Amino acid sequence: MFFMQEKFFTSKEAAQITGCTLRQIQYWREKGIVVPVIGDTGTGRSIYYSRSNLVELAALVYWLSTGISFDIACETLKQLKEQEPELFISGRGRRFMLLLSQDDSLSLVEFDRKRAIPTERFAIASLDEGKAVIPVWLDVIYQQLAVKLKM
Repeated sequence: MFFMQEKFFTSKEAAQITGCTLRQIQYWREKGIVVPVIGDTGTGRSIYYSRSNLVELAALVYWLSTGISFDIACETLKQLKEQEPELFISGRGRRFMLLLSQDDSLSLVEFDRKRAIPTERFAIASLDEGKAVIPVWLDVIYQQLAVKLKM
């Protein structure tokens, strides 16, 4: 499976694999959003990202591509890591929906096609309750990473 053998990636490799810019990765690291393995080596530091870090980076890129704000993307990642921490290491993604209510509160729930009314793949759609729906499809993210890593 995807995460059977641990391998680490430099910032440059992580950027190429996930579609992030080096500046985004640096900023997200500085803000503690995605925390890589950092090893001290002599007079400098070597920064390496694990495969689970790649999932986090790719997820942020994916959510930002849907048009949601950076703050909401970060909050979504935080909620997923707290609610479903094994998702980032298991190699098996699941589908969730991020529900945004009119008062800007977030709710992360299991994906339910009957409740969501998608208009296109990455579109923000409305629910009957007046909430926006943003797809959180970790299975798609895993598949894209696996192709890029040729696993």
